[in-house]
Amino acid sequence: HVQLVESGGGSVQAGGSLRLSCEASVTIHNNYCMGWFRQAPGNAREMVADVDGEGRIHLADSVKGRFTISQDNAKKALFLQMNDLTPEDTAMYYCAATSMCLSGYRPREADYMIWGQGTQVTVS
Repeated sequence: HVQLVESGGGSVQAGGSLRLSCEASVTIHNNYCMGWFRQAPGNAREMVADVDGEGRIHLADSVKGRFTISQDNAKKALFLQMNDLTPEDTAMYYCAATSMCLSGYRPREADYMIWGQGTQVTVS
């Protein structure tokens, strides 16, 4: 049973940076895809960044040029480097994993079945 644990959240001033980490309790098999999501109060959860079955990186338009997603070779950790943060980035950030990690297919949010508990990011 895989568990995901996020860390690295906190409070930062606008223009600052944070690096989120997501560690899996066991090595994620190579056919799992992982991604970062966020949810602000009163808003729906949204996909922020993900890596698809072909290793391609996808970023939400709102974070392109500011956020970078990466994972270690052993696929036991996922990272989200967030630069030039704005108050609009304030949200709970979640790491998630899915076995719907197929060549030519980018997993949808509904495909992600393993979720971390979240880490809060507050930008003022």
